[in-house]
Amino acid sequence: MNGVLIAHTPIAVDFWSLRRAGSARLFFLSHMHSDHTVGLSSTWARPLYCSPVSAHLLHRRLQVPKQWIRALEVGESHVLPLDEIGQETMTVTLIDANHCPGSVMFLFEGYFGTILYTGDFRYIPSMLKEPALRLGKQIHTLYLDNTNCNPALILPSQQEATRQIIELIQKYPQHNIKIGLYSLGKESLLEQLALEFRTWVVLSPRRLELVQLLGLADVFTVDENAGRIHAVDRTEICRSTMLHWNRTHPTIAILPTSRKIHISHPDIHIIPYSDHSSYSELRAFVAALKPCQVVPIVSGQPCRRYFQDSLSPRLPMPLVPASVRRYMSFSSRKQSFLWLLKRRLKKPRTQGVVFESLEENADQCQPDRNSKVKKENLSPQPGNPEQQPSLCTLRIKEQLLPDLYSKEWDGLVPFSESQGMATVVTAPLGLSVQLRSTDEEFTSSKTGEEIGLGPHLVPSGDNDGPATTRNQSTWMGQKPLQSPSSRAAPLLTTKFRGLALKYLLTPVNFFQAEFSSRSFDQQVEKYHRALAEVQRRAQNDPLV
Repeated sequence: MNGVLIAHTPIAVDFWSLRRAGSARLFFLSHMHSDHTVGLSSTWARPLYCSPVSAHLLHRRLQVPKQWIRALEVGESHVLPLDEIGQETMTVTLIDANHCPGSVMFLFEGYFGTILYTGDFRYIPSMLKEPALRLGKQIHTLYLDNTNCNPALILPSQQEATRQIIELIQKYPQHNIKIGLYSLGKESLLEQLALEFRTWVVLSPRRLELVQLLGLADVFTVDENAGRIHAVDRTEICRSTMLHWNRTHPTIAILPTSRKIHISHPDIHIIPYSDHSSYSELRAFVAALKPCQVVPIVSGQPCRRYFQDSLSPRLPMPLVPASVRRYMSFSSRKQSFLWLLKRRLKKPRTQGVVFESLEENADQCQPDRNSKVKKENLSPQPGNPEQQPSLCTLRIKEQLLPDLYSKEWDGLVPFSESQGMATVVTAPLGLSVQLRSTDEEFTSSKTGEEIGLGPHLVPSGDNDGPATTRNQSTWMGQKPLQSPSSRAAPLLTTKFRGLALKYLLTPVNFFQAEFSSRSFDQQVEKYHRALAEVQRRAQNDPLV
């Protein structure tokens, strides 16, 4: 991935990993080659700035929603805010990068000084005549395309490479010509070949749509038999396809690239036609701009030492304005929450589990654990006394899981219709709980890491407990009155305590995420102490 986060600014260029984007808020796309769009897809949901051609391709090929695409005219300067109140702004100017359709360089000007991000580009002297560059501006930081920054790599100009291709084709007047290309780029080369040899150039329907958008000469077609020059995907140029093509008609293949490629067939020809600047062109470009520092875009290919004699003295980095700092930090927390919410909505909801009374439902349980449970049995209603949890069961769970019954808990959560199926499991007498979906994620207050809290325990109907009417105040820590018959309700017996622990404690990911096995044993002991305490109170206090 070739993208950068510009330090001390909210600017990101060709960088689409939101989890690693930090405080970046303004996202820019230099061009549509795949190594500059890693992570960019139809799920993108932030404003994105690019050229009009890239904007069209972005929506057509990656299905990025139009509402997030901001097309900026090439050759013009645009003012963009750097905070939420418009106190700080910057000017961005798009300059043609001479690389592929829609490719641009970005010139950023603001509190951070002047930054030029070239993206992938092929230098030509006319670039220095751009109004944004010919005014003698001091470039503080130059993000440079260093793909071919190697003194040992000698590349011809594009005009010279085009002449070599023309001379090669002239040697094979009766052959079909297959030109291997990436999905985007070198359309002007194809146009020049069509005009030189007065033949149609055969394209795929997808590429034909692109050249029509660019307004090139009407020399392209999708008819396989219309012309002798065919643009194909570069991966098709191999030994097997060459043998196949030559069975029907004499064919040669041309790969216009500066990369080193193994030749698997004698009729495959490599021509060093490149859309990236050569080493000598990079030297001339940097010498003309005299930036304070050069930062290579392609990692792993050091190039700074080649330009030391062309650099201006470095200037101190100005302070980030307070409004920009607030914008960067506040948006970071806000976007983190939105990202978590979006991730939760994308995940398939897991099926829930409902525990019901053993005695009342023992004869109703079916071998099929995936039997349907009616929606009204899954979510207790405040006005239905038969679906309220017994006080003893509620107090046990309050002591066992105090975090789930804190004062901030503000009501029952109904079971989602999207969960559909639920599983009925026989549970100990007096225990009736409902497990919510496990796909909720939060940020740990201790470590700041994202954790899954697992299924939440939510009381459901206590079908064989006493008939008691409760309201929502039960959940707020108040103790409602209970009929005398409730004292006769049996607690969890020894026979079923193991079953209770198995289904109540073991599946809870909260314990697995935050506690060790030793802590789990402590939770079991705490559970037994809670049972003993409730039993003691039930014997000593007639109101319990």
